[in-house]
Amino acid sequence: MSTQGAALEYSRVLISSEQIQKRVAELANQISADFKEKTIYVVGVMENGFMFMADLVREIHIPVVCQFVKAEFKETNTTTTEIFFSPEADVKGQHVLLVEALVQSGVTSEFLMGNIMARGAASVKLAAFLDKQSSRRVPLQPDYFGFLISESFVVGYGLGTPHLGRNLPYIAAKQDSARI
Repeated sequence: MSTQGAALEYSRVLISSEQIQKRVAELANQISADFKEKTIYVVGVMENGFMFMADLVREIHIPVVCQFVKAEFKETNTTTTEIFFSPEADVKGQHVLLVEALVQSGVTSEFLMGNIMARGAASVKLAAFLDKQSSRRVPLQPDYFGFLISESFVVGYGLGTPHLGRNLPYIAAKQDSARI
């Protein structure tokens, strides 16, 4: 599927580029106020979170150190999946903001937050661009979130099919999918 094909297949715009930029600025202002007079270590979860993180850190008005991790999953049997991430972030004594494009089950976010705390971070907060609470499997609530969604699958603003559609400046769903 070409990028044009992704835009045509996912033609129902759910969140416009303008809405995204406005909300990212609001989140950045809140984060800047909450971490006033501190340096924050912003750890972005790849691949989906790259656009949200890039826009977010440009709007934050305090010192920021950017790092990235990529979560990897290994099924050990039919009921167990191990989560790994690399590279390991050096966050000892730091205030960390974990940035994800989409929080669904919450399992990966909860694991990453626990792992970062175990590495000696002073604090860990979670910023999610999209929060799909209806899919939650653990009691996790992002500290900062852009938008609540219930769509089964969306593309744009870093999210893809699996790789196409990431460059769309808005969030879209298939024309024939259920509405939010």
